[in-house]
Order: sequence, then C-alpha cells, then structure tokens
Amino acid sequence: MTLLHDLKPVPGSKRARKRVGRGISAGQGKTAGRGTKGQNARSGSGGQLHREGGNLPFFRRLPFKRGFTNIHRTVYVEVNVDEIDDRFSTGDKVDPETLATVGLAKDARDGPVVVLGRGKITKNLTVRAHRFSKSARDKIEAAGGSVELLTHTMTPASDVKSSK
Repeated sequence: MTLLHDLKPVPGSKRARKRVGRGISAGQGKTAGRGTKGQNARSGSGGQLHREGGNLPFFRRLPFKRGFTNIHRTVYVEVNVDEIDDRFSTGDKVDPETLATVGLAKDARDGPVVVLGRGKITKNLTVRAHRFSKSARDKIEAAGGSVELLTHTMTPASDVKSSK
C-alpha cells in the first residue's frame, strides 16, 4: 500500500530550470541563446504588447479620441407645434400614426415622438406623444388642447432610422 508521503512524480516529468548566461562551461553562456545583436538580443526587449509596428500606440492615441458613440441612445422623431398647427384641423387627435399619415414621420414605428415648442399653435388639439417640452405642453394647453403621454420601449439607435 502506497502512503501519501511516499508519492513521487513520474520519472522524467520534472526538469530543472535552464539557467542561462552563467559562463561558457554551463553551455548557455555568452549570448545565452539569444543569437548575436538584434532587437531580441538586447536587454529590455520584452513587453511588445503595446508596440504597433510604426502606428502610434493606442495609449498615445487616446488623447485625440474625444467622447464616444452611445449605441443604446434613444432617437426621437422631433415634431414642432407649428408643424402640427399647419397640418391638422381643430378637434383632431394627433398621435404617431396620424403624424405618419401627414408626413411628419416616415412610419409610426420610426421611434418615440417628442413634441417641441417652436412656433405658435392656434387650434384645439389632443396631442399624444412620448415626450413634450415644457413650452410645447404650455402652448398646446393655452390653445385649449390637451396632451397625453405615451409609454415606449427603448429601442437601440442602431435599429431606428432618423425621420429627418
């Protein structure tokens, strides 16, 4: 029966580390297996992880790279109150589907709709959108209309095409 303290590695599986550069009698003296001259014969030739063969290394390019592109941003279909006033009559209901039919959005599924406050609105309208600027909300309500907020699921900007 073999005991735990009697266990030994298989013969030939363990080798002593080669100690290079310890004189000519050791067999790996003088150039220590590195050949003569050249980049890899010199000390400090390791660490080529950041060398890019003539290109400016990435960590030195970083200061020139400003900001980033958020691929998860939400792209809104922007509609101003003056555009709504031009294309709709008093008492109409404005929502993403009707905006698509009058040409203010390419498609009702084009993305969430935001109503912005540029221009004037004179008609009493019910506007349903995913977002309203404060000035747009105030102008619609001052003209006797009402606003309704819609909820939307976040879609990556790479899937949504801009309607402008």
